Amino acid sequence: MGNCLDSTARVDHAQGSQTSPGASKFASKTGNSSTPSSLTVTSYSKKSVDSVPTPRSEGEILLSSNLKPFSLGDLKSATRNFRPDSLLGEGGFGDVFKGWIDEQTLAPCRPGVGMIVAVKKLKPEGFQGHKEWLTEVNYLGQLHHPNLVKLIGYCSDGDNRLLVYEFMSKGSLENHLFRRGPQPLSWSIRIKVAIGAARGVSFLHNAESQVIYRDFKAANILLDADFNPKLSDFGLAKAGPTGDKTHVSTQVMGTHGYAAPEYVATGRLTAKSDVYSFGVVLLELLSGRRAVDRTKIGIEQNLVEWAKPYLDDKRKLFRIMDPKLEGQYPQKGAYLASTLALRCLNNDAKTRPPMTEVLTILDQVQCPKNVNKHSHLELQTYSTTPRKSPRRRHPPPLVPTTVGSPLVSHHESPRVR
Repeated sequence: MGNCLDSTARVDHAQGSQTSPGASKFASKTGNSSTPSSLTVTSYSKKSVDSVPTPRSEGEILLSSNLKPFSLGDLKSATRNFRPDSLLGEGGFGDVFKGWIDEQTLAPCRPGVGMIVAVKKLKPEGFQGHKEWLTEVNYLGQLHHPNLVKLIGYCSDGDNRLLVYEFMSKGSLENHLFRRGPQPLSWSIRIKVAIGAARGVSFLHNAESQVIYRDFKAANILLDADFNPKLSDFGLAKAGPTGDKTHVSTQVMGTHGYAAPEYVATGRLTAKSDVYSFGVVLLELLSGRRAVDRTKIGIEQNLVEWAKPYLDDKRKLFRIMDPKLEGQYPQKGAYLASTLALRCLNNDAKTRPPMTEVLTILDQVQCPKNVNKHSHLELQTYSTTPRKSPRRRHPPPLVPTTVGSPLVSHHESPRVR
């Protein structure tokens, strides 16, 4: 896909080029030690979906956000002065540290008291990093949903830029799928994660002021103690097209292997670009393979190119299924999920299903009794007409179960710049 990049794109080849919520050191250092918090979380409501102002200046963004402004001193105290043993992860954006704050006042407190948070510290150099910091404050300061990570506060002190997130005790989906050590995810958990992540994306797409996530990948999906997924790292999020516009023209940014081909080639961004990225992650959940893996040979380096010929063939589908599942998955459900992935990965963006339809099909995958009844109909349906919003069809829980953290991954695919 790198060969398709236009002249405006820049490729960062360093491993772990992005400080996304999901750190490699995270699982081993924190385990399941997150402390349940009584921190009030804005409930899932129509207002939080449809009333997303788009202020222009940095001052307006900071004033309009529903976030706690922290001083640099506060966060030094919360993280024990950013000590190395508090480090949760590191990446292109900066480093992520474990900290502690009071559940009620949000004031810093000593380790073991209050609630755990993840503090992401921006590297001092680079305008792009500041721009992504501000974008994240803008969106996560106003959007609230059980499948979006909660941003608690921020720090803007001189040249210092930091973000304070809830702490996600299970780390990133990337860690669980591709790293040695964690127990393999079961089929039911994989589908649970896919559904929750789809709800998060659908929430963004169906807002009155549409938001395109633009960096959907396994490293940006965080898991709480019950494997409930939340989308993190909104630094590349972009407002969707308005009026009679069909797309947003923008600099090509994202991650190799996940970015939609038409977006990489033209810079034209639509919600269907996210649908393509979702198809890649769904394929990763099915296969246990990375979107791009340079340790493989030939076509197997690119997951989509390698797997596509098998996705709509019931007899050959087993060839791409994750061996760590040890065959413990429903064949009909796996076939329904694989054909859904194939539709999401269609080179013609217009024929990809909207996220509302993706949710409907994944619900059928999760409930095997419904697969026999509906799978034939769904597999033959290629309508691009959006269905009713999942805000009505798929009401999520009002309060997330635990609080958590966005962290960095050392082995994620290089990010397109």
